Amino acid sequence: MGTYHKTFTITSDRRPTFQDVTDQVSEILTKSGFKSGILMVYSQHTTCSVMVQEASDDLNYWGTDLLMQDLVNVLEKIIPTCRTEGDYLHPGPLHIKAAAGRDELPSWSLNTDAHLRSVIMGRSSSMPIVEGKMQLGEFGRIYFADFDQVRARERTVTVQIVGE
Repeated sequence: MGTYHKTFTITSDRRPTFQDVTDQVSEILTKSGFKSGILMVYSQHTTCSVMVQEASDDLNYWGTDLLMQDLVNVLEKIIPTCRTEGDYLHPGPLHIKAAAGRDELPSWSLNTDAHLRSVIMGRSSSMPIVEGKMQLGEFGRIYFADFDQVRARERTVTVQIVGE
């Protein structure tokens, strides 16, 4: 039994983004040489999530998969987008002061909705590895979701495999 760990980066936009990372994760699995075990895809970012879902084939005008846009629409009803200070309790004055010490603009802290959506959706997905293949089901794809709408950023995707 051993472990294998790799990361790669992706870039988000100033709107919820969903990037299909299945092929990159599959390449990492192949390089690991593991034939059986558990593979986890994880986001260290507190406004991001990792999920397994079907690709819906159709895209909207922004290039977002329609099933992912449906998810954004549902989450918007549960957790409305933070548009201005006071929409949520967070960020408070102490947080804004701490963020200023990191050279962050106050508006960058208006992402409470993204934090809450990430908590609900989860920041990782795990799947079994059988005969060197991820068990995603017939239509399963791995998506890295970034719910933060205040700025585009480079994000790190972490893949950890335990197996043999």
